[in-house]
Amino acid sequence: MTTNPEEPQPTAPPYGTPDAPRIAVRGEAHLEVDPEIARITATVLARGKDRRAALDDLTRRNTTVLDLIKTYGEAVERLETGAFSITPELKEKGRGERIHAYHGRVHITADLTDFTALGELTTRLADLDLTRVDGPWWSLRPGSPAHKQARQKAVKEAVQRAREYAEALDTTLAALVELADIGAENTQPHPAAGSRMRSLSAATEDTTPPLDLEPQRQRLYAQVNARFTMLPPHL
Repeated sequence: MTTNPEEPQPTAPPYGTPDAPRIAVRGEAHLEVDPEIARITATVLARGKDRRAALDDLTRRNTTVLDLIKTYGEAVERLETGAFSITPELKEKGRGERIHAYHGRVHITADLTDFTALGELTTRLADLDLTRVDGPWWSLRPGSPAHKQARQKAVKEAVQRAREYAEALDTTLAALVELADIGAENTQPHPAAGSRMRSLSAATEDTTPPLDLEPQRQRLYAQVNARFTMLPPHL
């Protein structure tokens, strides 16, 4: 007897049967791992009596910050310049709209993988005039092996749980019917949880000891739903 491939083939019912009972379980995994990346932001400020003076001052300070960050070489995985603005400040008193000064601002973001260099860099940045530093914010890379580890642990936990149910009925698992990935999620710390540094004036001492920044452990959570068939138990 031959089967016509164009004819619809019978499919297994979406429920268990006496000959193939089904087990539905959920597997979960919780991990805590060390971070791989630390992000800091530097906000460079400038002020001048006219637009050109403010822009020249901001350009100089921005170059100083960028050059300092680049000296750390491979420790800096990513360096980006964000929002830039030059804003006029109007006089509070007097007739008409007269400009008192101009304020400049530029945001710089840096991702570091060397946490020893991180403390030194943040200290040196905070030492600069009119430079505010925020962070660090700790995270994992999107393709971090830790994500794979969490997902695999959730699957193994689901299989183990299904086996335990089957053993309670004096039988064994027969086949995997379905495995649904509920999601593996990296719970990032809120920005307020990171250390924050601010410096609006130069340091009074010649040298400032580097900050000792303790990396914040990252919490990973993965969850899967799994369905198995098992050999008919003898009840």
